[in-house]
Amino acid sequence: MKKDNYDLTEIPIPNVSFGGPVLPLPSLVETSELQEDANHAKKTISGKSFPVLPVFNAVVFPNVLQAVMLTEDKQIGAVDNAMSKGQLLVAVTSTSEDADEEISTKSLYEVGVLCIVEDVIHPSPENLVAILRGVVRVDIDSFTQSNPYLRCRVSNPLMPVHSNRVLAHDTELFVAYSKLQYELGELVHLRQMENADEFVNSLHKENNIPFLVNFTAAYLSLVARVKIELLRISDVKELVIALIPYVRQTSELVQINEKISKQTQSDMDEMQRKHFLEQQIRTIREELGEGDLADQTIDELREASTKKQWSEAVQKIFDRELGNLERIPTQAPDYSIQLQYLRLMLDLPWQECSQDRFDLQHAEKILNRDHFGLELVKERILEHLAVIKLKNDLKAPILCLYGPPGVGKTSLGKSIAESLGRKYVRISLGGLHDEAEIRGHRRTYIGAMCGRIIDSLKKAGTSNPVFVLDEIDKISSDYKGDPAAALLEVLDPEQNVAFHDNYLDIDYDLSKVLFIATANTLSTISRPLLDRMELIQVSGYLLEEKIEIAQRHLVPKELEAHGLTSEQFAIDTDALTYLIEGYTRESGVRALQKKLAALMRKQAKRVAMEQEYEVQITPEIIQQDLRTPPYTRDIWQDFGMPGIVTGLAWTEVGGEILFIESSTHHGKEGKVTLTGNLGDVMKESAVIALDYIKAHSEELQIPVDTFDKLEIHLHVPEGAIPKDGPSAGITMATSLVSTLTKRTVKPRIAMSGEITLTGRVLPVGGIKEKILAAKRAGVKTLILSKENEKDILDIKPIYIEGLTFSYVETIREVLDLALND
Repeated sequence: MKKDNYDLTEIPIPNVSFGGPVLPLPSLVETSELQEDANHAKKTISGKSFPVLPVFNAVVFPNVLQAVMLTEDKQIGAVDNAMSKGQLLVAVTSTSEDADEEISTKSLYEVGVLCIVEDVIHPSPENLVAILRGVVRVDIDSFTQSNPYLRCRVSNPLMPVHSNRVLAHDTELFVAYSKLQYELGELVHLRQMENADEFVNSLHKENNIPFLVNFTAAYLSLVARVKIELLRISDVKELVIALIPYVRQTSELVQINEKISKQTQSDMDEMQRKHFLEQQIRTIREELGEGDLADQTIDELREASTKKQWSEAVQKIFDRELGNLERIPTQAPDYSIQLQYLRLMLDLPWQECSQDRFDLQHAEKILNRDHFGLELVKERILEHLAVIKLKNDLKAPILCLYGPPGVGKTSLGKSIAESLGRKYVRISLGGLHDEAEIRGHRRTYIGAMCGRIIDSLKKAGTSNPVFVLDEIDKISSDYKGDPAAALLEVLDPEQNVAFHDNYLDIDYDLSKVLFIATANTLSTISRPLLDRMELIQVSGYLLEEKIEIAQRHLVPKELEAHGLTSEQFAIDTDALTYLIEGYTRESGVRALQKKLAALMRKQAKRVAMEQEYEVQITPEIIQQDLRTPPYTRDIWQDFGMPGIVTGLAWTEVGGEILFIESSTHHGKEGKVTLTGNLGDVMKESAVIALDYIKAHSEELQIPVDTFDKLEIHLHVPEGAIPKDGPSAGITMATSLVSTLTKRTVKPRIAMSGEITLTGRVLPVGGIKEKILAAKRAGVKTLILSKENEKDILDIKPIYIEGLTFSYVETIREVLDLALND
């Protein structure tokens, strides 16, 4: 071999490529030398054999320099023999595209090109390349040798047409040749080749047909089979005409590619810019000794995992997902998704729990400090603490506090968390209709995230917080699923030990969480969900309780919110009573807080404007600032006539007294009229009471013919307000008996109870609110069912002071207690 370190720069050729590999090409000034070589070859070719160089995935053409990679021993042997003896060799294309397959004569085409081996170079220590110069095309007659390299006999050399004068005698060839020159020049310009203008000018200066056609055929991006067909064409004109469509097709492909490149250039530029900046950041970090950012992130995640208190199963999942992250390029969209998932796993507290505080006296003090009343709820929490203190492994119960708005259900969760020494977490379920809000999305979706349960635990940082599920009765469902059904697993102590979030995709233990649900009503909560919760009713506040809450909590809070001091604003019990009774009608204290805020704004204005003002707020000042009271409370009145009885009613905003009136007059025999916007149940109670009176008219000393002579009218005042329920049964019966017997009702007496057809008195609800209403109205004696006696025991004695309770079992007892002789 001539050289071991061949320098490609010594070959005077332009860098040209039309889709294939960039290969060295001869300059046009070498064509005379090629012609001499062809003439010499024609004289010495007949009857001789030549070494065979198999070529893979390429076709060598005459008049063109071509680089051929040498990978097989037979290839290297043929080149060595040709160079050592100064012989030509035959470059024959293999039908096989795999260079690793064993070379055989059957895998070679029957046509080849006699070539001169210009040189052999080593582009790299592993590669060996032969530089061939094609001389003449030949047919393969037979193979004379197979080892250590192939040899063959050739025939039918195709001598190149080198006379330029042939173009002047063949007009069709001249036109076709000119067209080929033009198309080739356009292709060179489209490819934006270096020295394109110089190269095109050289094509037009010398009309060298052999070089142009072979150069074009060699360096178009065509498959080997098509190039072999072009090599077989012996007629020059036919070859020129055959090449023109291929050149034009290549130009069209270049234009399409250029158009697509321009459309995507902006996106590519942004990606390249981002990649470039990331590379710069990576380089800077390496110079500062911080290492690769991605590697640093991996190391930080792996180190953080060693500090987590999780099970071996979770650790295996984390290691697997971390391995997936290492295999994802940082520029890929999936990288940030995977990184976010791993960080969620690390942020979750898993088995990390805060230490419970078992000081029951301290817990009771906290609960009493923050909430006045609510004795049943506070007692239940203290019971739970006591059991945990004794057993230390009790599963957390699921409490559901239900009651009217504004009674402190939500704020109670904060006090419970403080008394237990736990973190406080709250999520509002009002209007929630997507199941994924509870269980999370699967990671296959774009923008997937974990559910609100897991996300709240991540923010809390412990696995045993006090978790308030606010407004659980206002959950809805649609085509996205039923969140209430998803909560079944969360609120079931037997299932939430392995709660499954779709995004996390790992079972998480919720059994240590103290769940507290709040609701205004139980009617809209599904029965399976109710079955999993321990229901605790939070009833409305009595007047005395509201006054205490205002003095202890609301007034100090609003003073601070409005920038006032106790020396600038003070309100006593009488003024609070007037404010509550005249300006609020609710079970809770939210409206009371708003009215106090309104009073303080008025006072703040007077203080800021340096006007005269009274520090002590009186009912007169309240009426002046808040205008006329919108509500009036019913007061017991001594009407002094039969048929008017005071009953007790429960409403959503508390208890009320209810007057029931009845009268008789001559009219249609046996007709009974009921008025006052009564519901079906209340109408039934009236019918039952009248039927009982008719059945026992003799015992009640009512003449039998009374019902045949008189028309009875029973009315409940305030007819614009709908009224319903069975609790006015004994009140209606007492009113009818009073009217029919002309016996008046004893003073300051009220009653509530359901009546049956046989005269029994059944218990009713809302006793606490009804007692409050009776006390406000000035009632002294209350008649209730015997079974309602237990409800009185739950009320503090201070709130029922001055009231007398009479418990009855039959309507006869009611009549004896309520009516005068």
